Amino acid sequence: MKNGRARSGAAALLFCLAAAAAAQTPIALEVDARDAPRKILHARLTIPVKPGPLTLLYPKWMPGEHSPTGPIADLAGLRLSAGGAAVAWKRDSVDLYAFHLDVPARADQLDVSLDLLSPSGAGQFTSGASMTAQLALISWNQVLLYPAGSVPDETPYAATLRLPAGWKYGTALTTVGGAADPIRFAPVSLTTLVDSPVLAGAHFRTVTLTEGPIPHRLQIAADSEAALAMLPEDIGHYRNLVAETGALFGARHYRHYDFLVTLSDHVAHFGLEHHESSDDRVDERSLVDEDERRGMADLLPHEMAHSWNGKYRRPAGLEPGHFQEPMKGDLLWVYEGLTEYLGWLLAARSGLLTPQQYREHLAATAAGMDAQRGRTWRPLADTATSAQVLFPARQDGAAWRRGTDFYEESELLWLEADTIIRRESGGRKSLDDFFKLFHGGESGPPRVVPYSYADVLDALNRIAPYDWRGFWASRVDATSLHAPMGGIANAGWRVGFGAEPTEMQRSEDAIHRQLDARFSIGVLIEDDGTIPDVIPGSPADRAGIGPGVKLAAVNGRRYNRDVLRDALKASPQEPIELLVENGDFFRSHRLDYSGGERYPRLERDETKPDLLSQILRPLAASQAAGN
Repeated sequence: MKNGRARSGAAALLFCLAAAAAAQTPIALEVDARDAPRKILHARLTIPVKPGPLTLLYPKWMPGEHSPTGPIADLAGLRLSAGGAAVAWKRDSVDLYAFHLDVPARADQLDVSLDLLSPSGAGQFTSGASMTAQLALISWNQVLLYPAGSVPDETPYAATLRLPAGWKYGTALTTVGGAADPIRFAPVSLTTLVDSPVLAGAHFRTVTLTEGPIPHRLQIAADSEAALAMLPEDIGHYRNLVAETGALFGARHYRHYDFLVTLSDHVAHFGLEHHESSDDRVDERSLVDEDERRGMADLLPHEMAHSWNGKYRRPAGLEPGHFQEPMKGDLLWVYEGLTEYLGWLLAARSGLLTPQQYREHLAATAAGMDAQRGRTWRPLADTATSAQVLFPARQDGAAWRRGTDFYEESELLWLEADTIIRRESGGRKSLDDFFKLFHGGESGPPRVVPYSYADVLDALNRIAPYDWRGFWASRVDATSLHAPMGGIANAGWRVGFGAEPTEMQRSEDAIHRQLDARFSIGVLIEDDGTIPDVIPGSPADRAGIGPGVKLAAVNGRRYNRDVLRDALKASPQEPIELLVENGDFFRSHRLDYSGGERYPRLERDETKPDLLSQILRPLAASQAAGN
């Protein structure tokens, strides 16, 4: 029944698109990516028009990025013409993403040409580095304009794409006409086009996870052929992920799903959700190096979970219907925070992480949230509302300023909500039931079902009656001294500290080339000695060390990780003196600290049942056994 509904829904969608295309001439978009190794995309558009004033818009607010990240500064070579004659344009003096022009008399189409100059540095989300000599991630919103007043859901685009010779590609879009050059995609709405990026590269691999009516694929591009060599067991874990999401939500709101995985040290690293694909960008060796593999274990589960929580179900304030209207992030603790919880949970249930590795991650998250002191003046709700300014904020000072904590701290809150549901229902219900109720429904093609805060509260109460409004108000809207540890405590565990880093901590330090000494002297130190931040009230803070400085020496010896770790181990007997470089000046700071090395871990509370192990138990396998 479920698969049958998916097929009929897809057919209905294609029929509607065909009808829309017949009634409205699509805007033609031709993208030439043959210069992608030089980080340049060339685009041409043919836009049906009528004579008179016209405003063209460059997409500004990007779904999933929660910020005005359309890279307008990287647009170059904009030229307009009609009937072979140049048409002058003028940028709006207030809305810099709008271009005004007058369409000449008797003109029925406008020709537009433009280039996108992709940056070399990391950058923010899709506006960051997206191309190398060997691969490219093409986000359509960066190479197009659309007429003001048009509705993206109802404006068809017919896109074509040229790639460098020998490159292969993956996308959620449907091609027409075979493997031609250029590649031709079936006409879709502007909304769907922007929601369907293309990953291409010289070193490319497709891994089929499931076939049948709703196929799932890994589409992987790398800067080297060696980086594509996934272990068979990891492929099995991603197949488990597909099974676990099906068991958890009970429905799929897509016709097929493609993980677009970019493996490169020279692109921006992040994940971005789409209805039928995800844009997942990680280090080149993330599939073949064990530390890197652990470091990205939650990424693909997180972005896939967004297909239900963020794309299908979306806060009304994050679903404006076009790309120019500011988004409202007040419910990002549900959109992103709940998905953060899901990403790690699904990583454990699918085998991408062991239960022990999950517990090590959870301990680090809880301790990290407890260490920062921004919570004493800024409630979690404000980090969500302020997301658009916090995403690009610098790292130094974050422990006092507070960052996008609606990710990590909300993970702790949704764990607590799960334990409360289990307690209030006598073990008969869990947060899994909320997922199926709130995000499930019927399978079918992509669509958006907006929700409000009241809808979230209503669904939780339908699963387990409780004062959910009071629960969230006390944790989301109020300031506090400490991070919310109720979920960990309710689950039969507590955060403790040990003298050796955990496996997950060692991987984290190896990947980011750092030493995490936040829970001892109060600093995170990069391998070059840079101290991006200092925990307020910590020994380093009390000694006068500020964020953004550079550690030059420890007890008179040039800094490296081992030198500082040895000093921490000896701290119960010997003082620690740090020589710090601050611009052109050096200063020694003696720390009042004697606690040795301290790294967070979870410790079992034997007075309570181990609910955490129950929460981490794979759902698909247990459902299959029950059937």
